[in-house]
Amino acid sequence: MFRSIWTAVVTALCIAFSAQFNPAAAQDRRVPSSPVELRLSYAPIVQRVQPAVVNVYAAKVVQNRNPLLDDPIFRRFFGVPGQQQEQVQRSLGSGVIVDTSGLVVTNVHVIEGADQVKVSLSDKREFEAEIVLKDSRSDLAVLRLKDSKEKFPALEFTNSDELLVGDVVLAIGNPFGVGQTVTHGIISALARTQVGITDYQFFIQTDAAINPGNSGGALVDMNGRLAGINTAIYSRSGGSQGIGFAIPANMVRVVVASAKSGGKAVKRPWLGAKLQAVTPEIAESLGLRSPTGALVASVVSGGPAAKAGLKSSDLITGIDGQTVDDPNAFDYRFATRPLGGTAQIDVQRGGKPLKLAVALETAPDAGRNELVVTARSPFQGAKVSTITPAVADELHLDADTEGVVITDLGGDSAAANVGFQKGDIILAVNNQKIAKTADLEKIAKDTPRLWRITLVRGGQQINVTLSG
Repeated sequence: MFRSIWTAVVTALCIAFSAQFNPAAAQDRRVPSSPVELRLSYAPIVQRVQPAVVNVYAAKVVQNRNPLLDDPIFRRFFGVPGQQQEQVQRSLGSGVIVDTSGLVVTNVHVIEGADQVKVSLSDKREFEAEIVLKDSRSDLAVLRLKDSKEKFPALEFTNSDELLVGDVVLAIGNPFGVGQTVTHGIISALARTQVGITDYQFFIQTDAAINPGNSGGALVDMNGRLAGINTAIYSRSGGSQGIGFAIPANMVRVVVASAKSGGKAVKRPWLGAKLQAVTPEIAESLGLRSPTGALVASVVSGGPAAKAGLKSSDLITGIDGQTVDDPNAFDYRFATRPLGGTAQIDVQRGGKPLKLAVALETAPDAGRNELVVTARSPFQGAKVSTITPAVADELHLDADTEGVVITDLGGDSAAANVGFQKGDIILAVNNQKIAKTADLEKIAKDTPRLWRITLVRGGQQINVTLSG
């Protein structure tokens, strides 16, 4: 009798304590009240979710190049073999079916550079898959299963903004290629913004065991809905050490919506302003109690921020009722807003609070004229683009940046071999200004004895001279 009364008292105290700190969440979250509840199983959730989690196999053919071929003496005396050996490199990851038509979400780094992608279902059937969309900024890719007209089991998205630290989650994937595996844990943290693996630094952290091969797999909540896509781990050994990161479902939803609409790239709202973190020194100068928020460093004339009345030195503290702790948090919140309509931005200006309505529209992209330089030159194999507001936003450049930027490099291209890097801005070649990609394409067809190149890398101007 005393034991049952004591159990009831402890349960009531636990529920009351939880309700004190989060009254809304307390209605459907509570601690176990008896040993019987501790013996409850996740099996019903796993059985419902497992069929929608798949294995992703990617393969690409590479030349098995002998390093002696780079030696001019070797080439002179032995020549160049007519046919080099080819080698198939394979990578393994996981994926999640998010639409019954056979749309699969995985990570870009799982299928990057692949010539062939296959997807294996939980029932061991295999399908070839085509890449519908790759979004390097979020490290998300969408695949479509080929030659299939059936309806596949798919996971629904949860609202990842409603997740709480302490919520129980399951991670499902194919770690180390051993086969589909389920692990469980809790959400250890939310809004992790210092991970440094994608443009949008806003991750769910979990202690559910995640290992190599889990990339692209599902992190699901206790309702069997997709909470995130497992993407990275912090590890000193290569295996799980209880710190894993997942891309929130709300970001995944945006990428999938773009794929369903037939887009080859994800269209996101453009703020038209450059933000910076609030340091303790800045916080002190502004009279803030703590260094939180996103400080407006500059505003693009004619952009959505300027039209809404946002000004330099404004401090952004929230968006649509959600707190903003730093620029990464704002970037994520803003990027997951649907295009059209407006977002309500909370701002502090001169110590006074303001609310501004910013239009949710894409950055101007006319005149990008992206191309791959094919002429024999130091730029051969480089993909270049004229810098538009959209390009500047994607590459985190100042909006007033002019010139031509390298957006990609072939792995064994001349441009990569001479040391060019993605993000290099080409300002001039042989004293000729490079304002658009056509300028670079034209000058690359020349055959001068010397190439004098002026470029900007990491904000620093560099002058380079290369032999023709």
